[in-house]
Amino acid sequence: MKKLSYLFFSCILVLGVSCKENANSNTNEVVTSKLINKSDIERIEPPNWWIGFENDSLQLLVKHKNIGNYTPSISYRGVSIEKVSKGNNSNNYLFIDLVISESASPGTFNISFKNDNGDELIDVYQLKERVKPAEDYIGFNSSDAIYLITPDRFANANPDNDTPIAMEGQEGLLEKTVDRNDNYARHGGDIEGIINHLEYINDLGFTAVWPQPMLINDMKEGSYHGYAITDLYKIDPRFGTLGEYQKLSQKAKEKGMKLIMDQVANHCGLEHWWMKDLPFKDWVSLQENYEKNIDNWDWKSTINSNHRRTTNQDIYASQYDKDGNSQGWFVATMPDLNQRNPFMAKYIIQNSIWWIETAQLDGIRQDTYPYPDKAFMSNWAGAIMTEYPNFSIVGEEWSYNPLLIGYWQEGANNRDGYDSNLRSPMDFAMQQKVVEAFNEEESWDKGLVKIYEGLANDFHYAKPKDIMVFEGNHDMSRIFTQLKGDVVNTKMAVATYAMMPRILQMYYGTEILMDDFDKPGDHGLIRTDYPGGWEGDTVNAFTGQGLTEDQKNMQSFVKTLLNYRKHSKAIHDGKTVHFAPFMGTYFLFRSLGEETVVMIINKNEKPITIDLKRYAEIGLDGKTLTNIITGDSFTWKDDIDLNEKGVLILTTKAN
Repeated sequence: MKKLSYLFFSCILVLGVSCKENANSNTNEVVTSKLINKSDIERIEPPNWWIGFENDSLQLLVKHKNIGNYTPSISYRGVSIEKVSKGNNSNNYLFIDLVISESASPGTFNISFKNDNGDELIDVYQLKERVKPAEDYIGFNSSDAIYLITPDRFANANPDNDTPIAMEGQEGLLEKTVDRNDNYARHGGDIEGIINHLEYINDLGFTAVWPQPMLINDMKEGSYHGYAITDLYKIDPRFGTLGEYQKLSQKAKEKGMKLIMDQVANHCGLEHWWMKDLPFKDWVSLQENYEKNIDNWDWKSTINSNHRRTTNQDIYASQYDKDGNSQGWFVATMPDLNQRNPFMAKYIIQNSIWWIETAQLDGIRQDTYPYPDKAFMSNWAGAIMTEYPNFSIVGEEWSYNPLLIGYWQEGANNRDGYDSNLRSPMDFAMQQKVVEAFNEEESWDKGLVKIYEGLANDFHYAKPKDIMVFEGNHDMSRIFTQLKGDVVNTKMAVATYAMMPRILQMYYGTEILMDDFDKPGDHGLIRTDYPGGWEGDTVNAFTGQGLTEDQKNMQSFVKTLLNYRKHSKAIHDGKTVHFAPFMGTYFLFRSLGEETVVMIINKNEKPITIDLKRYAEIGLDGKTLTNIITGDSFTWKDDIDLNEKGVLILTTKAN
């Protein structure tokens, strides 16, 4: 990994003001000044920081009325002001570049702001000791199975936080109602609800949880999904508190599980606190139309992204199309953040690092990865991986083309020399191929061959097992819906994803065959309430009450499969060998040491016998294998009778 520094984000702008001589008198010899415990300043971000980073720079965003008329100073050993910059759009901001040297100790200190009239404002800032060494932040990998949750729709453990108008200090939140009958309203799921059901998630065999963003979305409507963030340093009070989010991380770790945070570098919510008073004219992209209509904004004024993500790789792409992808707003209510502004760039990087340290994160999922400035995305990922060399980041590239997916992975041999510093892109291509494989009738170029040829594309990837494959997510129809309500096909698909050399992710509710049949593709319906997550639910998937036999059977299947996968070195790191589809079947083998795991997919409705000599090179002749789902034993000899459509997963590993 490159040792990328983001010091360059502090480059001197026309409006930059050097403060080394006239605004900061401290050196490493200066003792800590007497602390005046007061906070006059409206907002300073990041709200605190830590000592001991590889990068010794820190840039503070200071927001306060007419703060541009003030000069800051600090007297604290090991902390010096390098530079102060003003925004070119508002006098209500200062950006203070600090250097935190190795001599700095944990503690609190005053930042003093004085103007020419002798007025003084004081704010107290804290430097913390880091909880653990950087190398101990261990990310997710191919041994993990990740459970994706829409928090508002999973479990409501604390109804008292449902209605923000009833909460002290939160009367100002714009969306004030909870309505479970409205698929686009708030339903009340919260952090405590996830904490209360970590045991259930762990028992299913999952090793990590990925909730959709839980930062505040103080939007007028439709904010339950979390991707229209209005304060990047604040947990949404309808989900809970920062303390509860930290508790979620702690409780997950106590069960040997990891917490992945969903972050958004591309855009924010239109109601973000800075949108009424932007520090720079280019703080968000293409803002001219917004400025003209700031008090009466609607979608007709938006210049939206053209969503032409291939412009990131296209050697023929026009600059017009490139800008249209990276600078257009995602939607009218989600302004595009301009990462080409160095202050915005540093703000986003520091925010990610702040959350890693504050919540002891085990990974980040980055939304809409190909939409921001791609040079910035390399710097963002590089800055994080420099500080946390064993960390993991997964980026969303919704493309069905493996060439585009592979482009974003660290180590790719890209023609343009681009190095993303991203360990894990998402495998939308394989998700689609598996669905096609089970929906199509078998022929030379249809059906199971889609899986076979899909995996053959792995030659293109720098490291296939670091890619994240998934059966579904919050933006697409449920896998059970995609597979037309066929339970057996759904089991075969889930098994196929789980057996691949990949990181595995599943969407909450797949284990009980949740669907969106009534309106396929409708986001509100895809993100249905998890049964049993609300008091009074007649069906409770956590206990099994009210589930159909098919749902119970699927739940048991997922639990058995993932709990075997959790401890299978062959699936985590083993050699992969597969054979071309044959007579409606597909054989895939994962082997490491004495453990070989065999997946046999059979699409035949009628009994069939398969000659096993075809697979002799695997070396299983005469060995006894166990069916990990049923526990039955099977001796690998000349042939195998497949009596019904479905999947067999066999292992040489003794129970």
